[in-house]
Amino acid sequence: MPALACCVDAAVAPPGYAFAGDSSLPAPVPFAGDPLATNDAAALPTGEHSHWSPSLSADLYRIDGWGAPYFSVNTSGNISVRPYGKNTLPHQEIDLMKIVKKVSDPKSAGGLGLQLPLIVRLPDVLQNRLESLQSAFDFAIQSQGYESHYQGVFPVKCNQDRFIVEDVVKFGSAFRFGLEAGSKPELLLAMSCLCKGNPEALLVCNGFKDADYIALALVARKLALNTVIVLEQEEELDLVINLSQKLSVHPVIGVRAKLRTKHAGHFGSTSGEKGKFGLTTIQILRVVRKLEQAGMLDSLQLLHFHIGSQIPSTDLLADGVSEAAQIYCELVRLGAHMRVIDIGGGLGIDYDGSKSSESDISVGYGLEEYAMAVVRAVQHVCDRKSVKHPVICSESGRALVSHHSILIFEAVSASVHDSPATSLSLQRFVEGLSEEARVDYQNLAAAAVSGEYETCLRFADQLKQRCVDQFKEGSLGIEQLADVDGLCDLVSKEVGATDPVRTYHVNLSVFTCIPDFWGIGQLFPIVPIHRLDQRPGARGILSDLTCDSDGKIDKFIGGESSLPLHELEGSDVVFGGSGKYYLGMFLGGAYEEALGGLHNLFGGPSVVRVLQSDGPHSFAVTRAMPGPSCGDVLRVMQHEPELMFETLKHRAEECGHEDGMTNGSLASGLALSFHKMPYLVAGSSCCMTNSGYYYGNEDNYNRAADSAAGDDDHWSYCFA
Repeated sequence: MPALACCVDAAVAPPGYAFAGDSSLPAPVPFAGDPLATNDAAALPTGEHSHWSPSLSADLYRIDGWGAPYFSVNTSGNISVRPYGKNTLPHQEIDLMKIVKKVSDPKSAGGLGLQLPLIVRLPDVLQNRLESLQSAFDFAIQSQGYESHYQGVFPVKCNQDRFIVEDVVKFGSAFRFGLEAGSKPELLLAMSCLCKGNPEALLVCNGFKDADYIALALVARKLALNTVIVLEQEEELDLVINLSQKLSVHPVIGVRAKLRTKHAGHFGSTSGEKGKFGLTTIQILRVVRKLEQAGMLDSLQLLHFHIGSQIPSTDLLADGVSEAAQIYCELVRLGAHMRVIDIGGGLGIDYDGSKSSESDISVGYGLEEYAMAVVRAVQHVCDRKSVKHPVICSESGRALVSHHSILIFEAVSASVHDSPATSLSLQRFVEGLSEEARVDYQNLAAAAVSGEYETCLRFADQLKQRCVDQFKEGSLGIEQLADVDGLCDLVSKEVGATDPVRTYHVNLSVFTCIPDFWGIGQLFPIVPIHRLDQRPGARGILSDLTCDSDGKIDKFIGGESSLPLHELEGSDVVFGGSGKYYLGMFLGGAYEEALGGLHNLFGGPSVVRVLQSDGPHSFAVTRAMPGPSCGDVLRVMQHEPELMFETLKHRAEECGHEDGMTNGSLASGLALSFHKMPYLVAGSSCCMTNSGYYYGNEDNYNRAADSAAGDDDHWSYCFA
């Protein structure tokens, strides 16, 4: 091949090292070619290599599987949101790229001037999910002749954000939808929010409890909130009895049962007889007897159980519900005033669109099948035992909030697939080789001429290793080591053995924004949110900004180890080029925000709340919150940014400057750094002005200055 011939030109090779005949490699059997033709599951549709369309992207990324009915690809090649699900009219669809533009454009251009990464919250989708869940149970109850109702609660551990919890209470008020808390601060926020909710809405108190927790729950009952204290441990009952007597509150009590039914998947590890939570049958009987002795058996009104998140099939669900219903009926027989069966969480999300019951990231049912399985199982047992049908409660957090939140981030650079051209002086290169390395070079040349590609690669690797050893010994210079690296890269490229998967560097922290991927291997659909009318020309993995080898995403839905991606636009495919490439992580509205840490002190994303609107772009941003600044994340780790600034300011005064920069301007720039987000700023370059230094354009500088001006007086003079 011509490229390799330049590096092994017989005319300049020393005697005994010239190639016989043509010095270029013969055309190899193609190892690569189509960048999407890898071992990964997603491949191009047959016969569609030259033409591309949004529908092909929808198929490639399985959007119609995991995204229905809320996400689709529009004719512009952008991801669009259907806020009302299947009832969304065409003019109501929201183009995600228009949201990104509105949010990220500078204020001088009519934007909000927020920095990515960005969480887009869609309350309309949340409301649709809640109404769809309620409708599924209402239909199952009516069609089966069930003689009670469904009354759900949202477990706030899924996402404790104030506006999400308030939305759930507001949207669910007509359905008596309540909240579930698992800790004292969660109980406090639930109490506050439910003061504006339906008075019949349940406040379910789960989790391990001490006297303070139980006293707080009893106070909630004094405040006329429909509070149920669910016993997770037998010892909690004594506290409930004693404190309720002291506070003169008649409590409503539930028990959490350890079922024999066990969910075998990752999310079922706390289920079964040896599960982390709940009471055995022996303990439940002791609770009944103790309540009876205290004259409080009428307080026992709820049975709770949980067989794990992401329940894969309705068969497993029905088995667990039937077992729990038997316990419920036995408690009725023993004299408890039972009225509610709380089936816990477990309503799963189809993260990959496969509708498989054999996967931790998919489920083999929809909302309707789930509700029907629950209603039938409870009804069957209760009818057989001649027990009044209980109120059915579920704690379906993941299913409610996952769809309404989208994480959007930018790919800022990508590793170059083609090795850069290497200018190689063969004479100098060969003269610097040891005798053993020269033999490897001769063998490499001979294999190249004869077209023995595997042998060619083997001798190239062998030559490279010998040269590395020489370099470590100090007998080979860095220029010669670079020459052998370039030669070996060229050999790999010419024989088609170069890894076709690139690394796309994204302006994100996996640990902060997608902790479940790092912690438990949870997969989420990740898709470019634009350019979907173009054929992706590469495959890539995603590497984040953190200084950690785990800060990458190299597993994707569909069993893929890389993701079809487009070439980055802009010169040299580097950060700051003319084009921007945006990716979205979907179905991440549950758990990710609360679990995210501060690895490398990268804080959380900016957040916007977007409602469907009849305006020109079909949406309105009703709330925008910039992500935490450098000062904010430093405070979390007990640092004091104001004092840190004072230290740096004094050092600047001590050092002085001869380059014309005043101490005040340097201090102003330092202060501004504390007010910036830790993430990269698109197109930034370090600039100096008479009032200090800043990154990015003047609008960004002014915005940061404005945001800091409202802080306390320790900072005010920094921007004078």
